[in-house]
Amino acid sequence: MLHTPPRSILMMILSLLAYCSPLQAAERPNVLIIFTDDQGINDVGCYGSEIPTPHIDQLAKEGLLFRQYYSASAICTPSRFGILTGRNPTRSQDQLLGALMFMSDRDQNRGIQPGETTIAEVLQQNGYRTALIGKWHLGHGTESFLPTAHGFDLFRGHTGGCIDYFTMTYGNIPDWYHNQRHVSENGYSTDLITEEAEHFLKDQQTTDKPFFLFLSYNAPHFGKGWSPGEQSPVNIMQARGDDLKRVGTIKDKVRREFAAMTVALDDGIGRVMTSLKNNGLDQNTLVIFMTDHGGDYVYGGNNQPFRGAKATLFEGGIRVPCIIRWPGKIKAATETNEVAWALDLFPTICHFAKVETAGLTLDGKDISGLLTRQTPVGSRELYWQLGSHAELKRGRWSALRQGDWKYIEDAAGEEFLFDLKTDPHEKQNLIQTQAAKRTELQKRRDALVKTLTPQTESTNP
Repeated sequence: MLHTPPRSILMMILSLLAYCSPLQAAERPNVLIIFTDDQGINDVGCYGSEIPTPHIDQLAKEGLLFRQYYSASAICTPSRFGILTGRNPTRSQDQLLGALMFMSDRDQNRGIQPGETTIAEVLQQNGYRTALIGKWHLGHGTESFLPTAHGFDLFRGHTGGCIDYFTMTYGNIPDWYHNQRHVSENGYSTDLITEEAEHFLKDQQTTDKPFFLFLSYNAPHFGKGWSPGEQSPVNIMQARGDDLKRVGTIKDKVRREFAAMTVALDDGIGRVMTSLKNNGLDQNTLVIFMTDHGGDYVYGGNNQPFRGAKATLFEGGIRVPCIIRWPGKIKAATETNEVAWALDLFPTICHFAKVETAGLTLDGKDISGLLTRQTPVGSRELYWQLGSHAELKRGRWSALRQGDWKYIEDAAGEEFLFDLKTDPHEKQNLIQTQAAKRTELQKRRDALVKTLTPQTESTNP
């Protein structure tokens, strides 16, 4: 029998550990979600827009572009609830089915609640450093609503639905935070968010923890200025002069202002990607780019060729740009027509991070196989609900996509039925000719409302 000297055994073990450690580290990627605001499917260059977005387009050249990707909602607050909790917004304890209003007395005590577990909390508990930079919009009344109470080690940004790009205020009310503390900032919010992301990524050079960064730009959403005459906040486009010159060929004034805010956003994304590379984080970072919902035509957005816009459940309100990039894991310059949505990110990221999700109620699907092996995800059932909002003059909507069929009931009670396989732009309402399918999907919608809505809330769709 051969005997190996103890020193030789030790050296073999150390060599094996040295060989295995990088592989083990590589199995837990960093995660960067770039989440933009009110940027429709026709507001991104690689999706056909006239607005130049070369840095976002580069992500598509290096990753996977989705053609049938959906947000969790057509409105800011529920969209954010969905992506961060992996749960349908209809499940939210405070029924966050409309936008939280920064100056509303009612909304001072509403937001994401303890027990509504975010992906940041789960990753934080499993060794990730977590940060949210930019827009939050899931509660603002007390510290218990801030990101730092919901799994984020670091928060730099604002809590309201929009902000003055130059003063970091909501109208004339300060709304820029360093964790739980208000700070005074001046500059341009898109640049400030980018700079905070660059600082965060630089810091990751000196830590052995993987990171989760939710980079939530407020752009190209309109700004929230202040009218001295009216003594009230006012919605205002806030493009810089130099950026306006870059998109001077766009004739419509509001569209041109929106485009200028978009190219500034794209510059910021380019800087963040450069920072990833310069800090040696590029190869092992899963980068997800998507928008919170469709664009708003009133403020320059464009969702063509799809019907509808922000705050509607037609395709233009919920079908959004999404690109996912991970060098060596996700094939570059590819596209998919598989149906996916924001709620899929929670289980998918946890799969890559080797984090167990048993015991959590999640409404999405792990699509890691689609990302890394092009494995089809199969037929999907997706459900959306929007709440009524008197202040913004919005009514209740519901929509159900089941396979290629989609049923909608709008705020006026009008019903729509579309076959998205043959009619992706929702031009032909089949509600009269497909009575059986209409009844089937309406009954399923009603059942989902009862299943998803907390028992203390009304179950009316």
